[in-house]
Amino acid sequence: MMLNFKGKSPKIASDVFIAEGAKIIGEVEIGKNSSIWFNCVLRGDENFIKIGERTNIQDLTTLHIWHRLFDDKGKMIDSGFPVIIGDDVTIGHNCIIHACQIHSCCLVGMHTCIMDNVEIGEESIVGAGSIVTKGKKFPPRSLILGNPAKFVRELKKEEIALIIESAQNYVRFKNDFLANSIK
Repeated sequence: MMLNFKGKSPKIASDVFIAEGAKIIGEVEIGKNSSIWFNCVLRGDENFIKIGERTNIQDLTTLHIWHRLFDDKGKMIDSGFPVIIGDDVTIGHNCIIHACQIHSCCLVGMHTCIMDNVEIGEESIVGAGSIVTKGKKFPPRSLILGNPAKFVRELKKEEIALIIESAQNYVRFKNDFLANSIK
């Protein structure tokens, strides 16, 4: 289901797979070869969500923004925080991605919560079940784990290769679903 909100409508590349039950609302942009899996919610209602190419958002994940604030004359007084996700990113099942930026070539493990104004540097892994608290900034190639999540060490080349492989696998999965789904 795709819904317009306050005159803003989703912009989805033609080869994106959107699974049944997913809801994409408002100012949401999704790049080529990406996939949004079963029962995800992408709610770009009061700010925007931008997802790059070859990125997969897995089942039951929610993406939401931090709203922009306006004064009584309609002038923006706080730009809030959008959700910006780069290319070749894997977001595992049942995550909460809230008003943050995840750079390209990252993997976010299942049941992870990433909060407002967080920035995950490129080629990083956020381990399953981690809670990344408001305002944290992590450099590229970080292994991020825990509750609250902390930098553990720099990723190895082999680990970064697995992130890329995960994104490529999900492009294949989405192509299989597009070719074989019963409508």
